[in-house]
Amino acid sequence: MKRVARALGDAGLPDTIIEPGEARTAEQAALACGCEIDQIVKSIIFAGETSGAIRLFLTAGGNRICADKASELAGEALGRADANLVRATTGFAIGGVAPIGHLTPSPIWIDPRLLDFTTVWAAAGTPRHVFSIAPRMLMSLTSATLADFVE
Repeated sequence: MKRVARALGDAGLPDTIIEPGEARTAEQAALACGCEIDQIVKSIIFAGETSGAIRLFLTAGGNRICADKASELAGEALGRADANLVRATTGFAIGGVAPIGHLTPSPIWIDPRLLDFTTVWAAAGTPRHVFSIAPRMLMSLTSATLADFVE
């Protein structure tokens, strides 16, 4: 959570981290934040099956990632990253992976659906903390590439 607050501050943004309650899933987070499920930013991490490198996909809470589209964007077949790799690379545990403040940078893609909102909510490093941000600011802050990778 401290790395998320630092990343926001370093970008000149306010610390909008709150603890609304259990937010491990998109459904829980939307209920806790009182917003639409698609306003929840899911941070989904895959690992390259050849390279082992992680790839981060930021998607709207109600969307599911298409493995074929994601693999095409990454340039190699992707599989789910295991919990140890996620923690070692991002510094966060699954269920609380923030889109910012990672220990190791990785390529990031963002779902166009998130841009339909003025504010979105993302995990802030724990399953109980989230932060709000304008989606275009999130895209800029993460250097994410806008792409179609959902089913």
